[in-house]
Formats: sequence, C-alpha cells, structure tokens
Amino acid sequence: MIAQLPSYIPLVFILTTIATLLLFYMAVKASTAAIVRKRSVLILICLMLWLALQGILAITGVFTATDAMPPRILLWGVLPAIITIISLFLTAGGRAFIDSLPLTSLTYLHVVRIPVEIVLWWLSLNKAIPQLMTFEGRNFDILAGITAPFVAYYGLQKGKLNRQAVLIWQLVALGLLLNIVVNAILSAPTPFQKFAFDQPNFAIFYFPFSWLPAFIVQVVLFAHLAAIRQLIGKTR
Repeated sequence: MIAQLPSYIPLVFILTTIATLLLFYMAVKASTAAIVRKRSVLILICLMLWLALQGILAITGVFTATDAMPPRILLWGVLPAIITIISLFLTAGGRAFIDSLPLTSLTYLHVVRIPVEIVLWWLSLNKAIPQLMTFEGRNFDILAGITAPFVAYYGLQKGKLNRQAVLIWQLVALGLLLNIVVNAILSAPTPFQKFAFDQPNFAIFYFPFSWLPAFIVQVVLFAHLAAIRQLIGKTR
C-alpha cells in the first residue's frame, strides 16, 4: 500500500469496488435469460477471485516493476479483462449474455464513477497521481456518474428520452472514460509515459487502487459497450 496515505482513501475505494461488483451482479441477476440468472452466483465468484488475484499481485509488488515492457499492470491486470470482453462480443453465447442484461441496470452502474473521481482527487492531493487525472484537470468523467441515474430513471424507466438520446449519452460517457484512460496510461511511470513526470500516476500499481484499471474500468467499459450494442440494435 502507499505509505502515509490517509486510511479513508483506500477504504472508500474498496467500498467503491465492492459497490461496482454488486451492481454488476445485480444486473446479471436481473437478466432476461434464465440460464444467466442461474449462473449469476458463479459469475460473482469468478469476479471475486479475479479481484483477489489482482489484490495479491499488487500487494506482492508485481506491478511496481515500472520499467517492464509491456507494463505488468497492463499485461496481468488489463489485458486478460479486455480479452474476456472481446470474447463475449465475438461468441454467440457471449452476445446472448450481453443482450440479456437490463439496459437500465447497466446505466445505473455508472454511478460508481462519482466516488472513483473523488478518490482520484484525494490521491492527487496526496501526490499519488497527477492533477490532470482529476476533475480539476483533464478528467470530466464525474459528469457521466452524476448524469447516469437521471438517464436510467427518467430516460429509460420513465421513457422520457428516446433510444437515440440514450445512445448519444452512452457514446459521450464512453468518450469521457477513454479520455481518462489515455491520460492515466500516458502519465504512469512506464515506458509509455509522455507527461506528468513531476507527479506521475503511480497509485494504480498499489493495492487497492490496482483494482481501478483491472476491474472498475473494465466493468464500466463493458457496461457501455453492452448498452451501445443493445441500443443500436433497437434503434435500427
């Protein structure tokens, strides 16, 4: 863990990670497919094991070898999750799973981006990430978190927004996510670093913050892609 970091910061982040896990589990549990609902506990267990593995890798210092190429956080944390997401979209069973997830639940899930952004701000104040990764810099991702419950409730549950409007929100929010991901990668002390040399993004190499790129970002990304797939199919 990061030395001299106030204890409330990792605590809030751990709770945010748990909230992300539970919100995704609830989306799976509410699937329109009986077989997906039946396997929801198995999916939850697999995700918990993934979090445990990522926690062990971070605690044992695997990710702190920042001169490794490719960076270990990308190789062992991000890449397996990306491959899993791609596999779901490329297989018939995966697409059936994606299409069975409730669009409203996938949209509500993005509310976790609010505490994530607060934690990033705290980390910046404690010199663990650069300011550009916060809402005081180049990161406007908190807007997606703030607007998500309104889009989910008024746009989807109450039907106040048409599918095209919800699709536009999903695309804009996805753009906000990709913006901070790119800035996070390019400000981390790895061979890819391009800026923030005076205060680099090193928090993601340590527990529990390694869960951000290895889990939370991946769940949020998947929720966007799954929602966009559903919305495009329904707006044709």
